[in-house]
Formats: sequence, C-alpha cells, structure tokens
Amino acid sequence: QTNSNNVAFARSMANTEMTTTDATATSPAERSTGYAVVALVSGGKDSCYAMMRAVAHGHRIVALANLHPPASSPAEMDSYMYQTVGHTAIDAYAECMTVPLYREEIRGRSVQQTLQYTPRTDGDADEVEDLFRLLQKVKEAHPEMNAVSSGAVLSDYQRCRVENVCERLGLVSLAYLWQRPQDELLAEMIEKNVDAILIKVAAMGLDPRKHVGKHIAQLQPYFLKLNADFGFHVCGEGGEYESFTLDCPLFKKRIVLDETRLVIHSDDVFAPVGYLEIDRFHLEDKA
Repeated sequence: QTNSNNVAFARSMANTEMTTTDATATSPAERSTGYAVVALVSGGKDSCYAMMRAVAHGHRIVALANLHPPASSPAEMDSYMYQTVGHTAIDAYAECMTVPLYREEIRGRSVQQTLQYTPRTDGDADEVEDLFRLLQKVKEAHPEMNAVSSGAVLSDYQRCRVENVCERLGLVSLAYLWQRPQDELLAEMIEKNVDAILIKVAAMGLDPRKHVGKHIAQLQPYFLKLNADFGFHVCGEGGEYESFTLDCPLFKKRIVLDETRLVIHSDDVFAPVGYLEIDRFHLEDKA
C-alpha cells in the first residue's frame, strides 16, 4: 500500500464513528496495534482534540511538534499555515503530557499560495519547508514514528501541505477532525473537557476587550447566534478567532495563566483584532 493511499485512508477513517467513548479509553493491546504519532500542536483546541481522537482510535502520541516565530518577530505572524499566538506557553505541553516537544523556527513565508503544493527549487523558502525540517528532525529522534496528527478541519490549503510533507517523509497523515460539522465538533470538544480560551479575535461580533480570554464553553451559545446571524464559523475556521488550550484529558497537569497582556492589532470599528501575549504561567497538578 502506498503512502498516498495511507493518507486517503486516514482521512476516510477520520469521518467514522469512534469505537471508544473517551479519548483515554484504550487498552495496552489496542495501543500496540496503532500508529506511533507525532502531534502537531499550536496551542489551539483543534490540535489538542485531534490528539485525543488519535488516542481514541488506538494510536499513541510519542512526541509533540511546534513551529514558532523568530525571536525578532511579533507573536502574531502573517502565516497561512501556523498559529503563532500563544507560542510562549507551548513548552508547557511537554510537561503536561510527559512526552518530548520538538520546536523549530519559522524561517520561510507563504510563497506558494495555490491550493496544491510543490517544493520550490529557486531558493525562495516556503514556510511549508519549515514543517518538513521539523518533522524530519522528529523522525530522526523517533525512528518508530510513522504518523502525524493535525487539527485540520476545513482548510484544504493546510491539509494538502501537511499531506505533502507526510508523503515525502513516508508518514501517514491523521486528520480526525476533517470536515466535521463545526457546531457538532465544538460541542463535542466541550463535552470531552477541552478547556480552551480565545487568545485572538478578528471578526465582526467579537471584541478583543470583551471576548479574548473567555472560555469556549462560555462563548458557545454566542457563537451559535453569530452563525445564525451571518454565517460565523463556530470553530473559527474563517479566521474569526484562535484559541489556546489550558487543559484536556490527555494533560497530567493544567496550565494556569498568571500574567497576560492584551495587544490591539487593529481597532477597526466593525471587526477589531486583538490577541493575548502570555508573559507568565504555571502548571497545576490535576486531582
């Protein structure tokens, strides 16, 4: 079976019913038959819930991987591929999950903006090659790794690029959230105890001074109203908001934010844009 077929298989499996009812309810026997997965984590709810779905399907998370902005860049980069807001707290995920975290700097930019992606040979580095470099490093450290989990929900642009990198490295792409109805998906995340806050807003109906820092469970009814009013994407797939996960069932400790700063990126009267800078946090043991 070719890796391209494996990618297609993984996407088709993403839309099947889970045979387990909880993200941690897999036996050692089930885990031994699954993939050894590196989870792409941005800090957002989608990448965390994608990990939970991977574990629920009998796979095991052997490492985490994250791309972050250069030290000289602002926390919020103009990237078509990666969430960078909240990156200063990503190191906590390794301790929360007791698995290694690998990080690489984003050096490229969104050079090739067509739907399909082909690596460039003219020296103009695309940010997708940063993902290739990162996963190559993880694969060298974990030869048993054979799959990648991502939180892609609606973006073909992102999904195609993750699949391109996976195919070049001989890895299976697991996209368990792909094309799930967003109202159903958000409700499921909340029901399964994904505790995430809004870390950035950029849409009509959202005010950074009012909504940034609020929990998704608090805002779910409001998101549904905005969806009914003007087609707001309740999972933020239209760029309406980005989130940061403080706790989920896979975490052995929860993240507590101690000091944050609200940055107003644009004070547009109709759709102001603002995000949180995380300056200080600590971890708490879970009962």
